[in-house]
Amino acid sequence: MDFGTLSLRRKIAREAANLLYSGFEKEYKQAKLKAAKTFGAHLLPTNLEVAVELDRMASENEGSSRIDRLVQMREEALVLMQILKEHNPVLIGSVWRGTIHHNSDIDIIVYHDHPDQVLKLLRHNNIKIMQTERAAVTKKGKRNVSFHIHVECPAGEKAEIKVSDTEEATVKTKCDIYGDLILGLRIEELMKTLKENPKQRFVPF
Repeated sequence: MDFGTLSLRRKIAREAANLLYSGFEKEYKQAKLKAAKTFGAHLLPTNLEVAVELDRMASENEGSSRIDRLVQMREEALVLMQILKEHNPVLIGSVWRGTIHHNSDIDIIVYHDHPDQVLKLLRHNNIKIMQTERAAVTKKGKRNVSFHIHVECPAGEKAEIKVSDTEEATVKTKCDIYGDLILGLRIEELMKTLKENPKQRFVPF
């Protein structure tokens, strides 16, 4: 691959990252397609290439305040997870990875066959419910339905709690961005991270 092609790939990845960072696009695929169209190109960077540019952009624009917020978001996540502890919560997404930016929220997954019970638990603990929705995703011919609860944490951060069926608890999912397994952090692991290295990143490079 010659330098010109590499340069174009980088430009497309950077533009896709900018679309994600600015909130004009929510999904990597659409951001890449729109960025490629901007440059009149047909080649697409990988999700990882876009993620690297997005991470770089957040660092450039947000500086040290980004790291301070990461720690605060992990502390907020722990509060929510302790409320949800009976449902084996796992912290995933950019707060787990350590790659947050200004539009990031907290992503937590729990496993329960009755989402209304999770809602009841959150309300009982005075967690503000912003929105609820059902989402269906089909992968390799299998359709999975999950219930999503959007909340506002006590300190003001936004969080999305994904409630999946209990049968999904042992299923290992590959990350569409980094290519590794989505392991996340459970309560004890998050507590250890906050105590020993609260700024730790969990990315495969």
